[in-house]
Amino acid sequence: MLQFSDLPALTGGTLLQLPATPAAIQRLLLDSRRVQTPADSLFLALRGPQHDGHRYLPELYRAGVRQFLVQDDVPLADFPEAGFLRVPDTLAALQALAAHHRRRFPIPVFGITGSNGKTIVKEWLAQLLSPDELICKSPRSYNSQVGVPLSVWELTASHTLGIFEAGISEPGEMARLVRIIQPTLGIFTNLGTAHDAGFASPAEKVTEKMRLFEQVDTLFYCADHELIHAAARRQLSPARTTRVAWTRQRARFDAQEADLLITMQEAAADRAVVRVERARPRPQEHTFTLPFADEPSVENALHGLAVLLWRQVPPTEIQQRLDRLQPVAMRLEMKQALHDCYVLDDTYNNDLAGLRLALDALARQARRGRRTLILSDVLESGLAGAELYARVAALLPAHGVERLIGIGPDISRHHAAFAGLQAEFYPDTAAFLAAFQPEQFRQELILVKGARRYGFERIVAAFQQKIHGTVLEVNLDALVHNLNFYRRRLQPGVKLMVMVKAFAYGSGSAEVANLLQFHRADYLAVAYADEGVDLRQSGISLPLMVMNPAPDAFQKLRQYHLEPEIYSFERLHDYLAAAREAAMPAIHLKLDTGMRRLGFAEEDLPELCRLLHENAAHLRVASALTHLAGADEEQHNSFSREQLAAFARMTPQLEAALGYPILQHALNSAGIVRFPEDQHSLVRLGIGLYGVEASGQEPDALRSVSTLRTTISQIKTLPAGQTVGYGRRGQATDHERRIATLAIGYADGYDRRFGNGAGEVLIRGQRAPIVGNVCMDMCMADVTHIADAQAGDAAVVFGENLPLTELAARIGTIPYELLTNVSERVKRVFVAE
Repeated sequence: MLQFSDLPALTGGTLLQLPATPAAIQRLLLDSRRVQTPADSLFLALRGPQHDGHRYLPELYRAGVRQFLVQDDVPLADFPEAGFLRVPDTLAALQALAAHHRRRFPIPVFGITGSNGKTIVKEWLAQLLSPDELICKSPRSYNSQVGVPLSVWELTASHTLGIFEAGISEPGEMARLVRIIQPTLGIFTNLGTAHDAGFASPAEKVTEKMRLFEQVDTLFYCADHELIHAAARRQLSPARTTRVAWTRQRARFDAQEADLLITMQEAAADRAVVRVERARPRPQEHTFTLPFADEPSVENALHGLAVLLWRQVPPTEIQQRLDRLQPVAMRLEMKQALHDCYVLDDTYNNDLAGLRLALDALARQARRGRRTLILSDVLESGLAGAELYARVAALLPAHGVERLIGIGPDISRHHAAFAGLQAEFYPDTAAFLAAFQPEQFRQELILVKGARRYGFERIVAAFQQKIHGTVLEVNLDALVHNLNFYRRRLQPGVKLMVMVKAFAYGSGSAEVANLLQFHRADYLAVAYADEGVDLRQSGISLPLMVMNPAPDAFQKLRQYHLEPEIYSFERLHDYLAAAREAAMPAIHLKLDTGMRRLGFAEEDLPELCRLLHENAAHLRVASALTHLAGADEEQHNSFSREQLAAFARMTPQLEAALGYPILQHALNSAGIVRFPEDQHSLVRLGIGLYGVEASGQEPDALRSVSTLRTTISQIKTLPAGQTVGYGRRGQATDHERRIATLAIGYADGYDRRFGNGAGEVLIRGQRAPIVGNVCMDMCMADVTHIADAQAGDAAVVFGENLPLTELAARIGTIPYELLTNVSERVKRVFVAE
């Protein structure tokens, strides 16, 4: 075990202070919000454009962390029991520690890089090799300068093989990852356009990526990727590295530029049959069936097939392993469940590193209720059973787990490790489902974490609410991306208020607010007090502004500490009356600088200032705000600047009357981009968080957050001359058409204006126009041109390839309306890597 006293020699750092009680370092901690086992953690204070870990040293010390690696000087007297080591670069120190850890284990290690498919290839390779090896692999897509060292840190003496991804975005990065991974084997998946902006040319990018393999014994790749093939021949020494290349081109195989020729024999909807020819060491030919037919999956699977052939796995055994390949769900999904429960669905694998990540996600949830873990046998941990489950048991209370349901023979055999926890055990999934009683789960957060072989998707299905197949998928990673896009535009010290009104623009208030709380937003805003109460009851503790407070809600404002926006003298007098009877939360003053809806006008300031000054003992003001009427459009820039100038005149008068400074905010999402010089002390982020860049200046900077999907209920053939739907509006005029009935209608929030060709949906990647009128619970689409469309297929109503901005323009509305109209009867699924 690594000790704190070992760190100076490994990192070149300067020892500032030894910990009072040294402990072996088992966990590398980078995020102050994820303290679970403080005694054995080493916190590394990383610094980046959006964060500085040094800010959280007091918080970590209070949480029990006693070992720190920092870049800055530290007031040691404030941390008398902690150990501190100062290094020039904490990221470089993290990588040095991981490289040292890797050198302790002289085992084969696969390094995998490429533009696409790295995570899928890693997961499938692990599945294909698991009968022969005990594998340590990158959790999820941990392939960055930070993710790779955290992945390698999971290696133990029991592992026989490592599989680690390496992703880069600019020159120079791969050299650092090579020192950490120290690969002996490699797979180069392909070369696409991802991260092109960081390189001068595709040739420079492939050269940089190929550096991962310059010291490996064997590299696997597809020789049909010309740049990869050329770089492999140019950069890899034949005396050092064996190149195992596969091709689909007969001429390349005949010219001995590739070792394997793979040709497609048959392609069906759900499988592909390939023939593999091998010339060396002796001619061979085999036929294999892949359980996928789409081109990306076929290419990813062929990399694994090449490895199995190189390892001389018998062809019959190869086919058996290929048959067991399953699609990889690389995202953790949070789903509504029965009896006000939520299920965190992470059923695609179950190793120790993945379990820690899933438990971290569970611990981050602010929603109140019991935490339950449904866990299969933990595979590929590199630990003996007793030690493994002792470690698992130690993780659970640290992450707030109160109840364990263990499924599988191994975890059941080690049930004694969980003696201090409410626990029950089943030999297999079928036994659990036979005993399953939904009423025993109420208002719980249930993490379902299982290895693929246990079929835990059946457990998730048993928990889910019985509602129709229309789903709004909310991508929380995209939401964080958008949040950071706006944060990067803020001047130092400017705070961020985020709008979660109207059910978080249709995305789900509590879930979005929970994420924003985790990512340390400064304020949230809702429209009505009831929305704020719901958030408080869901565990949200951030300051909350209520934009439309009614006098009959003042008691709730006090009870749940919700801060009202006050926009008129009438509302101010009402609030003052309440504040004289009992202490009330601080207020936010709305100033009308040109919107002409709500707020105090400039001529109201003398009376407003008098009231505030006279009632200073009863009332505290948190902020003053205004609302820009035309920040979305450049043609209104001059008017927006007039509003900003008026706001700048009015706020000093308020502060003078109050006798103390207050927060000031005028900019919305569009304003943050369009008027960066007028950020004041706070900005309000709304529609931009949800993926719509309202200013139009950086339309490609944001990621789509919400994807609305439905399913095809039935497909019918509509003969020429016949009609479909109410009012007989959908007609097959001069030819026969295939009409798909979709399980979504205006009761789900799908606007009736999309009927009769105004709207389109995506089915199997192709656009299909809406036919006839949109009905209450369904609508129809023309799929005549999509020959393989069938009942049960998904139809994307809006999403990344069918953007809200385009759809809104089709019916003369705005993206806000489409988002907020999605009915609450539509099931929300929240996904994150």
